[in-house]
Amino acid sequence: MEICIDFDGTCVTHEFPVVGKDVGAVPVLQELVRHGHKLILFTMRSNRPIGGNTGSAEIEDVTGNFLDDAIGWFKSKNIPLYGIQSNPHQKTWTTSPKAYGHLYIDDAGIGCPLILDKNISKRPFVNWRRVDDILRIQGILPPKNR
Repeated sequence: MEICIDFDGTCVTHEFPVVGKDVGAVPVLQELVRHGHKLILFTMRSNRPIGGNTGSAEIEDVTGNFLDDAIGWFKSKNIPLYGIQSNPHQKTWTTSPKAYGHLYIDDAGIGCPLILDKNISKRPFVNWRRVDDILRIQGILPPKNR
């Protein structure tokens, strides 16, 4: 199964432009990969060179390798990515810029279980315990040995 994963608010707390705090995604993502699922990083982050025009005065001086920071987070957690911002397989059957996946895990997705813990973040983030439960109920991950 190809699974598109958002980053800020999903894998880590919302702290852009820096990488946010751990929210419990690592063990679930590692288990998904162990069971043969392919993860596609599908994020609003991009690498923004100095002097690049965004068309918005509010973010004109925000520059950095923000996408590289997210990719580095996955590498540091030993979570291989099948794709970054796109599904490498879909180029054989479509020219659409939308990353194709069988499943999307995103804090902005309707129905995605969220937590608001103001001790960790000012904004809600994905509740990975509930996501883990959902993945097991749907048979995407095997039942836990209890």
